[in-house]
Amino acid sequence: MHLTSLDLTVVAIYAVALLFIAQWVSREKAGHKKDTKDYFLAGRSLPWWAIGASLIAANISAEQIIGMSGQGFVVGMAIASYEWMAALTLIIVGKYLLPVFLKHEIYTMPQFLEQRYDHRVRMVLATFWLGCSRSTIRVTRIRPSLLQR
Repeated sequence: MHLTSLDLTVVAIYAVALLFIAQWVSREKAGHKKDTKDYFLAGRSLPWWAIGASLIAANISAEQIIGMSGQGFVVGMAIASYEWMAALTLIIVGKYLLPVFLKHEIYTMPQFLEQRYDHRVRMVLATFWLGCSRSTIRVTRIRPSLLQR
């Protein structure tokens, strides 16, 4: 497979446009100092539809696109119930648990565990998730090559 000059031009235009949009969106007011609320909550300035789209986008990844398609081929449409339950769970968490977390200024799961227990539990969880994400990345890179055989 070879990329033509048109393909490269489209990719270059996309990259420049994405960089421009990111710079425009991330501009700051004079004197504003960023903190964790800006990083995790976008400064509490996003509309509800952007937050919902962010939740769905964070829930969908290469594992879902590749893995769910393969699983759907093997077991049929029953695998779709997994995603329907995920959507229902996101609604319940957003309606009932998220306000409690925001009230207590808890933005991440390790932060919750540190407040609930201590810093050692936070470090164990962070290390565990780092290992899980590394293995997930490896599987995501290997799985497409296995499908092309």
